[in-house]
Amino acid sequence: MIKKLMAAVALVVVLGSCASREKLQYYQGIAEAVQQDALTYNPILKHDDLLMIIVSAQNPEAVKDFNLASYGVIADGSNTLGRPDLAGTQLRYQSYLIDNKGNIEFPVLGTIKLGGMERSAAVELLKSKIQQYVNNPAVTLRILNYKVTVQGEVTRPGTFSTTTERITLPEALGMAGDLTIYGKRDNILIIREIGGKKSYNFVDLTKADFINSPFYYLQQNDLVYVEPNKTKMNSSVVGANISVILTSVSLLITIVALLIR
Repeated sequence: MIKKLMAAVALVVVLGSCASREKLQYYQGIAEAVQQDALTYNPILKHDDLLMIIVSAQNPEAVKDFNLASYGVIADGSNTLGRPDLAGTQLRYQSYLIDNKGNIEFPVLGTIKLGGMERSAAVELLKSKIQQYVNNPAVTLRILNYKVTVQGEVTRPGTFSTTTERITLPEALGMAGDLTIYGKRDNILIIREIGGKKSYNFVDLTKADFINSPFYYLQQNDLVYVEPNKTKMNSSVVGANISVILTSVSLLITIVALLIR
C-alpha cells in the first residue's frame, strides 16, 4: 500500500512538471507570418540621445563651419584636439546632445528641434537648412548611445549598448543569453518612451506573428522584462520551506500506513 501511495505521489509530481511544446517553442506559425509585408524601421530621435552629425560636400572648405571640431585619440589616452592628422591617432567627432526640449545647438544654424523625428526626416531637415549656404550637402547622422535593457528570467540580464541603430527583440534576448527555462515566453513586457510618455506592450514569442509588430524592432532605451513562469514562482515559495514540506509529507505517509494496517 505504501509503495502504491508513493507511486501516486511521484506520478502527480511528474505530470505537474511536464511542459507543453506550445509553451516553450518560439515562432509557431512562422510560415504564415513571413508571408506578410516586412516592417521598415527608422529610429526616432529622443531627448538625451547623443548624435554624431557630419556634413560633407564636394568642396570640404564650404562645409567646415557646419562640423564641430574633431580630435584624435592617442594610445596613451591623451587627445590631439584639432590635429587628427598625427600618426597613431584615431579620429573622433564631437557630438550633439538632444536636450529635454528635443533641441540641439548646431553650428551656423543655431537651435534645431530634432526630438520626436525619425532619423531620416532629421537628415532631410538638416540638409534643407544647410542648402541655403552650400550646394548639394550630404549629412550623416548616427545615434552614439543606442542601448536597451533586458531584465527578468534571462541568463545574463543587463544593459546592452550596440553599434547599430537597428536591433530586434530576439537579438536583445540573445545578447542576454536567451530566456531561462523559467522565463514566460508568451508575455514579454516591453516598456518604451514615446513622445515623452511611457508606453508598454506584451509580446508572445511563441507566436511568429510578433515579427510583424511595432515591437519586433526595439528603440533606444527600451526596457525588456521577462516574467517568471508559475514553476519559478512556486519554487520560490517552496524552496524556503522544502525541508518542512518533505518532513510533513513523510509524516503523513507514515500515519496513513499505520492507520491502514
